[in-house]
Amino acid sequence: MSFALVESLSLPGDPAKANEDAFGHGGNAAVVIDGATPLGDSLMPGPSDAAWIAQFGARRLMAHLRDGDGARKALRAALGDTQKSFEALRRHAPEEMWQTPCASMMLAIPDEGGVEFLWYGDCAALVKQGGTAVTVVGETFDKRADEARRAQTLAKEKNLSPAAGLSRAEFLGSLRASRNRINSGNHWLFSPDVKAATHVSRRVMKIKPGSEILLLTDGFLALASDYGAYSADSLMTAALSHGLVPLGEELRAIEAGDGGGDRFPRFKKSDDATALLLRVV
Repeated sequence: MSFALVESLSLPGDPAKANEDAFGHGGNAAVVIDGATPLGDSLMPGPSDAAWIAQFGARRLMAHLRDGDGARKALRAALGDTQKSFEALRRHAPEEMWQTPCASMMLAIPDEGGVEFLWYGDCAALVKQGGTAVTVVGETFDKRADEARRAQTLAKEKNLSPAAGLSRAEFLGSLRASRNRINSGNHWLFSPDVKAATHVSRRVMKIKPGSEILLLTDGFLALASDYGAYSADSLMTAALSHGLVPLGEELRAIEAGDGGGDRFPRFKKSDDATALLLRVV
């Protein structure tokens, strides 16, 4: 089996800033990567460290998969490439973990029996097979609910709007402390550390030809996970029926109507949002 691309869409959270999402696709694999918003000065060349790791990671993953590597081997090799590039190009070594670029990821690879998914963080996959309910791969719904509660609590403590922005000094201490826990315990992400390969989440599903898969970063899935405009099933139905562009417009309209994050607590008015709609053939 292989993938056929039906449609793709990637929207920056702020048109004036770099899109820190990236994606890649081919008949043998598809991936979305969401770079974690930097919490201080960049260590790498380019518009942002988050954009660098998302774009570099997507390119290297797809390159290794095109070379015939299996999912885990390709991931380990891509992480190794990322580590080497980071160590060669960074302005200086990070003093704390929060300075290290990292990203969420959802990777899908078809084979004769189905599809293998590997992921970090809060990217997701929605899988639709015939008349059955949509299957959600990943933990995005739970992670986004936790994030909303954290944004609401911290904003209340600091007497600020929840969507005041990640760069606000009042938020940075708490956010950096949380980021410092990355790549420890169960909190591993795609990062310049080859050891992350052994901590990736994995699921293999039996999937028939003709099924559809929607790969999403959390910024796009927010239509369902954060804003309640859709369920997983109705989001997939809307993507198949009307396409991704109207969904992107609806996403931004919801966020514009709640610019301060009072109705839907979050740290940014709008996040980068990426979706890949695939058909298994």
